[in-house]
Amino acid sequence: MKTQHSIIVCGGGLAGMAAALGLKKAGFEVEILAPAYKAMDLAAQQYHPRVYALSISSQQFLERLGVWALMRPERITPVTGMELYGDGDGFVQLDAWQNAQSTLTWIVESGEMERALYQALQVFSVPWQQDLFADLTATGVKTQSGQELTADLVVGADGARSLVRTKAHITHHQKAYHHDGVVAHLNAELPHQNMAYQWFTGDSVLALLPLPDTDQGPQVSMVWSVQEQQARAFMAMEAAAQQQHLQQLLGALTQKRLGQLQLRSQAFAFPLTLERSEMIAPRVALVGDAAHRVHPLAGQGLNLGLGDIEELIRVLQDKPSYQSVGELRVLERYRRARLEPVLAMRLVTDSLHQLFTTHAAPIALARNLGMKLVDKLPFVKRQLINGAAGKIGF
Repeated sequence: MKTQHSIIVCGGGLAGMAAALGLKKAGFEVEILAPAYKAMDLAAQQYHPRVYALSISSQQFLERLGVWALMRPERITPVTGMELYGDGDGFVQLDAWQNAQSTLTWIVESGEMERALYQALQVFSVPWQQDLFADLTATGVKTQSGQELTADLVVGADGARSLVRTKAHITHHQKAYHHDGVVAHLNAELPHQNMAYQWFTGDSVLALLPLPDTDQGPQVSMVWSVQEQQARAFMAMEAAAQQQHLQQLLGALTQKRLGQLQLRSQAFAFPLTLERSEMIAPRVALVGDAAHRVHPLAGQGLNLGLGDIEELIRVLQDKPSYQSVGELRVLERYRRARLEPVLAMRLVTDSLHQLFTTHAAPIALARNLGMKLVDKLPFVKRQLINGAAGKIGF
């Protein structure tokens, strides 16, 4: 069975749904190839385990797609400031007002964004082929069930272990950090006041992100980058032992900045890697985690992915009418446009990881002195805030 489609998006996660919706709204004939979407069944005060910090640029993109208005406001938390702590006396405080902004970023659940994107896809009647990508063909793709779909362009939005990337023979490099990201939601004793907090401890990075309050009081999301052995030992503990371990550990690391912290959800762990690729091949373009991954300490992974999608749409819209959406000359413009912002974020996050996991005393002293210096320089703070907003390549 052969079906004609101009663009096929392989992947039904955040990147795949956003790419398909954006391309459809831009006037392209598009179809998603992915397993059926399954919404998480969450209670009123239960939250998706994976949350993202959306930059202003990403929020504006979702607004243009019509997705932002579909998300429930009570499940979105604006972040108005950040406190960053070194492993000595280093400290930096960033506030939105320092750059004439009301918000630095927004904390949104993965599941809430997926729900809104899926709703928008239905409104715009974007076809969803409930199948799996198996291989590329001379005219499109072959699915796991044996269907052949023809397409001028295949968008690989199928995650970090992208099969589209493999089948397209797109060069891919990976560096393991030998750290895992441990995520969970916590009850906090003290209000977070819409602030995000981050501690660089010398061998780990701990972030606490504000979430909506519950009947039990203030709530934060923990993103803890920790050495593999520690993460595995923690994940092997029973629930009661995890609770006790985290209370002691977080109390010491945070100096009880938010008071007593208690687990309110199951913890999950995933390996942290630095990954990059060439992003394109003839008739193939990668977006999101299929194209690149960075350390989560800056919370910019999804923002980079949405930036990919926005740029790909722009390039395809601006191409001359005589060129196909899958031509390598067209896709090269996309790759070049994304080279600088992706490289800049990769360098920043990787350098910060190396800097704050080096135990040499002179470097430890220098990094804490550097943080104190940054805290006294309004211009540098504005640059950091612009970076968080997605306005520059930082």
